[in-house]
Amino acid sequence: MSARPVDQLDANLLRVLHTLLSERSVTRTAMKLGQSQPAISNMLKRLRDITGDAILVRGKNGMTPTERGQELLVLAGRGLSLLESIASPPPAFVAATSARVFHLGAPDYLSVLLIPLVMEKVRELAPNAVLVVHALNAGFDYAAALESGELDCVIGNWPDLPPHLHIAQLFEDDVVCMVNRKHPVVSKGLSLKYYLEMAHLAPTPYMVGHRSIIDTALAEQGLKRKIQMTIPYFGMVPYILSKTDLIFTTSRSFAVQCAKDWPIEILAMPIAMPKMQFFMLWHERVHAATEVQWLRRIVAEAAGEVYA
Repeated sequence: MSARPVDQLDANLLRVLHTLLSERSVTRTAMKLGQSQPAISNMLKRLRDITGDAILVRGKNGMTPTERGQELLVLAGRGLSLLESIASPPPAFVAATSARVFHLGAPDYLSVLLIPLVMEKVRELAPNAVLVVHALNAGFDYAAALESGELDCVIGNWPDLPPHLHIAQLFEDDVVCMVNRKHPVVSKGLSLKYYLEMAHLAPTPYMVGHRSIIDTALAEQGLKRKIQMTIPYFGMVPYILSKTDLIFTTSRSFAVQCAKDWPIEILAMPIAMPKMQFFMLWHERVHAATEVQWLRRIVAEAAGEVYA
């Protein structure tokens, strides 16, 4: 199958075309591009074959563009500019003037401390940017969303981290228990026996088939707690604990924040438990994107301030 005319074009021919039409001279084009006159003449012939037009014709005062040649001068200029844009690095990201829409995935238990600080920093440094926080839940495939560009990055804690994503550890936190301040266990003390026998409140898993790090750690020791109720939003926790005898196991930072405004007691875990580790994940497709690098830096700085 014969090659299409467009397949015969390359950057060098495009540059010769633009220079010929600008200079209106084979001699001046050869001098400007540092090539021989015969070489430029041969390329002019090739360009005439490709375009099906004379491009340059002889006039009273030398060479003059044909009507199509005038159009090709504009098109060749655009083509060279486009090639320059493709070959050049992206422009530097300027937060102060950026109007980019950022998409961050996060479970709602981070809404108490971390997310407000991230928003504060984005608002201060990039006042024209938009930050959309997407809640993670069991019906949301965050890995696919990162790959498609629906999300720029995701924050959370996972027992098993996807190997194909970039990972940065943000912080770690102790595991503690929260109960109503009037709960009898506050005065009796929380033993492992009590802990396993008590009715537990737990968050709804935000990934299908996901088991929390608490239940994973208990299972590794042959233990299982009794989950009586689950909730989709961490913001409901203090309301429920203030009205029930349920116990809630979570991170110390979340518990401390709730205990400031609610009749909640924080109790130490009655069994050794690994710290909760929180990570930020992102896909290779945005690994080198300067604007997403900026967002990741903002999230990391906020995490460092909150959980120092």
